[in-house]
Amino acid sequence: MATDQMARAGGKQMERGRRGAIVTGIGTAARLGLAVVWAWAGLAKISDPEAAAQAVRAYRLLPEALVKPFGYGLPFLELALALLLLVGLGTRVAAALSGLLLLVYIGSIASVWARGISIDCGCFGGGGAVSASHTAYLQEISRDIGFLLLAGWLVRWPRTWASLDGLLATD
Repeated sequence: MATDQMARAGGKQMERGRRGAIVTGIGTAARLGLAVVWAWAGLAKISDPEAAAQAVRAYRLLPEALVKPFGYGLPFLELALALLLLVGLGTRVAAALSGLLLLVYIGSIASVWARGISIDCGCFGGGGAVSASHTAYLQEISRDIGFLLLAGWLVRWPRTWASLDGLLATD
């Protein structure tokens, strides 16, 4: 009788371990995927800060005095998030900040769409006014929602393989 209970307990423990490995694997993929996205976006913008500022200006959401600080600063924020996620340091915080930034991006894109403004989002460089036939708001919002789901996963399950968080953990 005791042997049956021990076997069941061991089986449940193995199942939890398997589930944990799957969650950790998905988290690792989400962390690295978001790192690539932020690095790509940041590098595309940092090489042309004037274009980044123009992309911010095109949304018509900020006063002109804030356009350049935001346009010039966003690439550095994106690159900082990319670096933190790449090395897996402060994963939950980096994921939460990623989620907040993605919500701002989603809201901004939805705002220009609702106001009938035709722009390229400037998410990966470029940006600014385009003809109405060249907008892709639904695709851009859908893409960012997908990235938001990755960030949400990491907020909930931040433990991942090959991370500094894992090396620094004391438990």
